[in-house]
Amino acid sequence: MPTWYESRSTVQRVIESSGMITDMNDTPISDFPLKHHLGMEIRAVEPGHSEAEITVDERHLNPNGVSHGSVVFAMIDTSMGAAVMSLVPDGKICTTTDIHMRYLRAVTHGRLIADTVVVKPGRTLMHLESKVRDDAGNVVASATGAFMILDAPSATRPRSNP
Repeated sequence: MPTWYESRSTVQRVIESSGMITDMNDTPISDFPLKHHLGMEIRAVEPGHSEAEITVDERHLNPNGVSHGSVVFAMIDTSMGAAVMSLVPDGKICTTTDIHMRYLRAVTHGRLIADTVVVKPGRTLMHLESKVRDDAGNVVASATGAFMILDAPSATRPRSNP
C-alpha cells in the first residue's frame, strides 16, 4: 500500500479517502496523517471551493475545555489547500504563505464545517476566504489566506501538504 505522498496526482494528495470522493478510476483518494489524527474529513472539492469537517471531541479540547485554536486553524489550512489544489495544473503544489484567523465563538463539542473559496486565483499566488460554522450555523471562525504555487518536488520524497 503506498504511503500518503506516493504515486498520486497533487489534488489526490490533499483530499481524503472518505469513499465519497474518488479519482477518475473510482478508487478512494488517500488521506494524509494529520487529517487522520484530527478526524478531519474533506466533504467537497470543486474548482476553487472546498469544505472540511471535524467533529469536536475531547482530543480537540484545550485545558479550558474548549476546542484548541490549532484544530480550527488546521481545518481551515487544509480546506484552503484543497481549494487551491483544485485549480493548479499537474506538476504543481501549493504552500501556505499566510493565514489571518479570527476566532469568534468558543466551541466545546459538535460538528464544525469550514467552507472555503478562492477569491483571486493567480499563477503564483492565490487568495482565499474561509468561514467555519457550527451545527447551529453560527460562524465560529473566519480567515483569509494566501497560498503560493510551486513546482512539485520529486515523488521519491515526502512533501508538505496544506
